[in-house]
Amino acid sequence: MLIVTGLGIEIGGRRLLEPTSFTIGDGEKVGLVGRNGAGKSTLLKVLLGQATGQVRHQGTVAVQGAVGHLPQEPVPGGLGAEPIGLSHVLSARGIDALDAALHDARHALAAAPDEATIAHFTELEEQFRERGGYVAEAEVARLADGLGLAQDLLLEDLANLSGGQRRRVDLMRVLYQRPDVLVLDEPTNHLDKAAKRWLFDELARFAGTVLVISHDLPLLDASIDRVLALREGRLLDYRGNYTSYLSQDEARRQGEEKLAARQDAKIDQYARLADSMRAQTAKRARLAKVLDRRVERLREERVTVTARERAVRFRLPDPPRSGDVPLEVRGLCVHYGRLRVLDDLDLTIGRGDRVAIVGRNGAGKSSLLRCVAGAQTPTAGTVRYGAHVTVGYFAQENEQLDFSVTVLENLADSVVVTDPGRRALLGAFGLTGEAAHQRPGTLSGGERAKLALAKLASSRANLLVLDEPTNNLDPASVTALGELMRAWKGTVVAVSHERGFVEALEPTHAVLLPEEFVDVWDDRYLELVEQR
Repeated sequence: MLIVTGLGIEIGGRRLLEPTSFTIGDGEKVGLVGRNGAGKSTLLKVLLGQATGQVRHQGTVAVQGAVGHLPQEPVPGGLGAEPIGLSHVLSARGIDALDAALHDARHALAAAPDEATIAHFTELEEQFRERGGYVAEAEVARLADGLGLAQDLLLEDLANLSGGQRRRVDLMRVLYQRPDVLVLDEPTNHLDKAAKRWLFDELARFAGTVLVISHDLPLLDASIDRVLALREGRLLDYRGNYTSYLSQDEARRQGEEKLAARQDAKIDQYARLADSMRAQTAKRARLAKVLDRRVERLREERVTVTARERAVRFRLPDPPRSGDVPLEVRGLCVHYGRLRVLDDLDLTIGRGDRVAIVGRNGAGKSSLLRCVAGAQTPTAGTVRYGAHVTVGYFAQENEQLDFSVTVLENLADSVVVTDPGRRALLGAFGLTGEAAHQRPGTLSGGERAKLALAKLASSRANLLVLDEPTNNLDPASVTALGELMRAWKGTVVAVSHERGFVEALEPTHAVLLPEEFVDVWDDRYLELVEQR
């Protein structure tokens, strides 16, 4: 259960939440919705006591019971005793540390079987049993199978996993924890249809409280019974699932508009009557002042009409013209020890091509993009750029951003040389006002993605290499980005599991992995886009 009283939030001089109070009861399944930058992830951090830096808040938050949290970004190296997936998952109940302690206690008992070592071993063994240590293998296997993760990957170093594989491990950890309250920030990032369906069922069976941020509308419809909508600093509360929320929200807005129109008519009527009486007799002048006070009171009490969400449009400048063949890849191989993700890939990309890389998680998509962008040296093979090519790389974890400086300062080395020009560019990607003076670490995941896109726009790149650019973007922004890239006159190579983005992009070619097969785009490949 969460009990929130008088909670208000500001960040970098921007008011994200007007003081509000709400309670999320035991067993409730609540979706927190709102556009990118509305403050959803910041609100979660405040609720969890994790807010730092520029975040200022008032009010109180009381959380009853154990909390399991799935953040947007993974913790480097994990939280286990070892930097592997299995240890990370087992650490949710402390079983990895207990197992190591039991191992040491067993050796101590064998060396000196006295009363103290026997008691210590017995105590540890009882804790291990109570926390489910002896059935952990079966529980972890069930979670891995449900999320479509090969169990042998749990023994791999977390740093070697793809973004999708790591997301599954993090989901396994929070589900294995079996907390009283589940707080999930974009849980379906990187998941395919089968894994999503399994997750929906798992959340439906979960007996505790769920608070989830997601732009995955089917998840919100299937798994929640209440919506908290964060918009323009107001937190609006609706009962029902996401579809019900949309209809209630529209009915609420229409009601507000009708009430505001009636109030405006009454204000106008009293104001005109007061004006007509003001220059007449002293008695009528006094009545005019009474009417003025009534008009003032009516204006103070006038309902605030919830604004309709504006359409999202992104803009990129036309790029400098490149040569006819911006990119050639020959015999590309990428191996990680015994793991071979790319063996012998050949690829030729023409100016203006829009190439979608499709394939399951771990097939080598991100490795291919890193090699194409020059961020990774392949095991073998070559990557050659054509004449007059400038590469812009959108990394999955926004590693191209400088988290030590402000949003505005991230564009300091761009071709846009004035602050007004940079602000205009940020505004084209929905980053306005005080957001320019925040540091990237205080932005939401969607806002960081938009900053990374703005940084690409400011580079005047004519070959864009995009690795999951739609992660954490709201649905309107996903479609807007795809439409932008379709109309852009440069060359695009993209990995995305978001069908809406790929449909809007209208690719010209597809690269299928792990088959290493290059083909002219066919809409039948859309079915592979959502494959993880």
